[in-house]
This record gives sequence, C-alpha cells and structure tokens, in this order.
Amino acid sequence: MYWNANIECMPADDLKRLQYRSFKNLINSLYSFNRFYHDKMRGAGVHPDDFRSLADVGKLPFMYKEDLRENYPTKMFNVPNTEIVRFHASSGTSGKPTVVGYTENDLAYWTEALARSLTSIGIGNSDILQVSYGYGLFTGGLGLHYGAEKVGASVVPSSTGNTERQLELMQDLGVTAIACTPSYLVHMNTVAAKMGIDFKRDTCLKKAVLGAEPWTESMRAKMESSMGIRAYDIYGTSEQAGPMFTECEERNGIHISGDIMYVEVLDTETGEILEEDQRGEMVVTMLKKEALPMVRFKIKDITSLLPGECACGRTSQRISRITGRSDDMLIIRGINVFPSQIEYALMRIPGVGDQFMIEVTRDGDLDDMKIYVEIKPEVFSDKVTDMMVLRAHIESELKKYLNIGAVVELKAPGELPRFEGKAKRVIDKRVM
Repeated sequence: MYWNANIECMPADDLKRLQYRSFKNLINSLYSFNRFYHDKMRGAGVHPDDFRSLADVGKLPFMYKEDLRENYPTKMFNVPNTEIVRFHASSGTSGKPTVVGYTENDLAYWTEALARSLTSIGIGNSDILQVSYGYGLFTGGLGLHYGAEKVGASVVPSSTGNTERQLELMQDLGVTAIACTPSYLVHMNTVAAKMGIDFKRDTCLKKAVLGAEPWTESMRAKMESSMGIRAYDIYGTSEQAGPMFTECEERNGIHISGDIMYVEVLDTETGEILEEDQRGEMVVTMLKKEALPMVRFKIKDITSLLPGECACGRTSQRISRITGRSDDMLIIRGINVFPSQIEYALMRIPGVGDQFMIEVTRDGDLDDMKIYVEIKPEVFSDKVTDMMVLRAHIESELKKYLNIGAVVELKAPGELPRFEGKAKRVIDKRVM
C-alpha cells in the first residue's frame, strides 16, 4: 500500500505555508522565463512581489482553454522539447485540440497522486485492476495504469470496446476492481446480463473507480445494488495531468492533494472567490508542473469546497461531486439546467432505465427541451394508456426538480444508442 502520511495528514496551517512557498516559486519562475505568463501578469498589472500570501491569489490572472488552443501545440510550454517525455491531447470538440506535455517529474507527481488516491480506497497489491478507460492520447488509461502499478496492483489494460471479451477476462483473471466511465460500467452490466453473467455471482469485482463524466448518487446506488460493488468518484482533466484524485473509503468528497494542486471555487456570475460549501466554478493551480504550468486555470467544472476534516484522517481539501460544467450548462427559457440534474430526477423514478438523451430546439424565440427516456423491460408495455400515465409521471417529476417543463418521449429497452467512452447526453439543435 502506498501512503504519504507527512503530506496527507499535514496540519492545515503547515499545508498552507507549503502551498504558498510552492505558489511563490512558480510565479517567480513563470514571470522570469515564460513569455506567455509574463505578458499575462503585466497585462493584469501584477508583479510576483505583489503575491505575499495565499490571500493574494485573486490578484493573479486566469488561464483559459482558449489560451492553449491559441498557442497550439507547444508555444506555452515551459521546458524545451528535449525534456518532454510524453504528450497527450484532448478530443478538440471545438477548434484545435489542446496538447499537454509531461516531463519525467510531471509523470512522477501524476503517478504519486493516483497512488495516494487508490490507496485511500483500499486498492493495493492484492488487487487486479481492469483499466477500461481509453489509452493513447486520452489521459485516463495510462494515468490509472501507472498509479495502479505504483501501489502494487496487477493491471489489465483493456481500454474501451470489445465488451464481451472484457467480461470474459474479468471472470478468467479474477478482476477485483475496474476503472472506467460510469456509463460504460452501466453498459457492461447490460451486456453481462445478455450473456447470462451476474456480477455478484460470477465475478470477483468489488470496486469501481468511475469518472470522466458527471454521475449522481442515484446512479451509484443502482450500480452498487445490482452489481454488488462499491463505486468511487475520480476527478481530473488533461490540463491538470489527467485523472488524479478520488474519494476515500468514507466517500465524503474527493480529496485533493494540496502539495500538488491548489483549488479555488468562484461564483459563476461575479468571479468572487466563494467560501466553503458554496457551489461554483472550480479554478486550479498546479503547483509542481514543469512542462505546462497551469495557474488559476478555469476548468469550468461546478463543485464546492467541503468544510472540516474527513473522518479518514486526511487533512487535504475535499471537493463535492462535480454536477456539471459551466460551459455545458443548458439555459432553457432563462433556467439553468445540468444533465446531471435530469439524471438525478430520472434515477429516482421506478421503472426508468439507465439511458436517456436530451434534445434542445428553438421555436421562434422559445427554447424547447425533449428528453428521451428508456424504460426497463419489466415496465415497458404496448398498452398506450399505461405508457401515457408513466410519461406524465416522469414529466411531473422532472418539472419538480428542474423548475421547467420538458416533453418526455419513452423508448423501448435498448433503443437509445450506447457509448463505450463518454456518454453523449445532449443534442443541442438551437441556432445561436
């Protein structure tokens, strides 16, 4: 088992002093040697000497994903290419992809963070971890792979796809833990049922490390009940390094290694730094990255800082479950709607399956939202009256949680598309 008690249980005041020293060294270095960040600071009218405590963080300028795209591929890097040992890249959903580089030390810190995280959920050298995140340019697969090896676990690098074969390997090798997207684990469960495989009876799977897309407590409860596992949330983005931080066994927030990353939460409207327990947009500073330092990077994920210390004994900051992103938030007739809110409402309704899709259209000046919802086999019926009653109930429940009406269209089991990577939940047909 991998454990760094000096850092993970460091008193809060000592950790803040460590963070300040790391922050100060980072700012001085970037101001002196990084043209992009030097110009950013000068444009904001701030000098490294103005940074006298962590309370001065708000003086520093933000970094945005657009900065990475505009400086594609490596113009923002802080080291020569001879020191880069690996590249990863985002999917590039709009414009150019974002490219991230790593030095040997960057990979070491990434692996360190994951080793701490996996240890905190009880994964160690007696485990076999199946990594069903994508490998290659996506950061998920390789990140979990190296972290698992660091704690002594055996790794099955299965990546995504070929689900039937993955299930066979899971059984044959006695896999005890899996890392993948929550939607892919739901898909695996569906495929397993068709193959006559019962996770509780026919596998050794006990733990799942799930992330890369928002998911809810309701979804966790359903998976745990049907599969006999414990599911843990993992968080990270390619700009940070990749997936890095998880919940611990207490499952009361995601622990952030404070010596590696500094977190702020801002009001999405005013940009004001929020207090603990207030939900807003997360902003991160990577305190040790060499190749591509990130200072006050606006990730756009929505979360909050949790108050108090965790019962596990770790003193690090914890963030609450990511409920969505400020840039994938849907604004329907003036109401903010996150796909995770819709999922939360649907998962509470008996008879509703695991799959749904959201379609947003515009009729004149008004936005309309339709939600396609799969129904469980035991509930789906050819009787029009039964389906009309169920549809009306779902529409009523959604309005209760969203404060806005939505048209629901019921789908037969298996009718909606499945995705082996991130689930594509939103089809936005509006012309902006």
